[in-house]
Amino acid sequence: MKKRVPISEIMTSELVTLTTTDDLVTAEELFKKHNIRHIPVVTGESVIGMLSYTDLLRISFADAVDETEESVDTMVYNMFTISQVMARDVISVSSDTTIKEVAHFLSKKEFHALPVVDDGKLVGIVTTTDLINYLLDLY
Repeated sequence: MKKRVPISEIMTSELVTLTTTDDLVTAEELFKKHNIRHIPVVTGESVIGMLSYTDLLRISFADAVDETEESVDTMVYNMFTISQVMARDVISVSSDTTIKEVAHFLSKKEFHALPVVDDGKLVGIVTTTDLINYLLDLY
């Protein structure tokens, strides 16, 4: 097994992002359209927060709705902004951080995704799913 493989080898670089001017209905649509669970919130190329699908479930009854359903109950979403719901204290890693370092970090924390930032610019996102898929490819 390679020991110094950079996270850039497995991170997602085709990013879906939100801004604080977007709304939670848009976020819900992006989660479902792209079949993802985490979206970085950006200002320009800088990460200012992270929104997870779980964050939306906490404020809505979306978990009681069929995930394949395209319509969203917007009443609850219109009561909150992305800024109010997103995680603000976002920890990021650089693209040369090793897969092992990221795996160790995520195993100790309560979140499941990290933005990948080089020179202040968002270049990717890595999730626990990326790590699991990497391990599966090794076997």
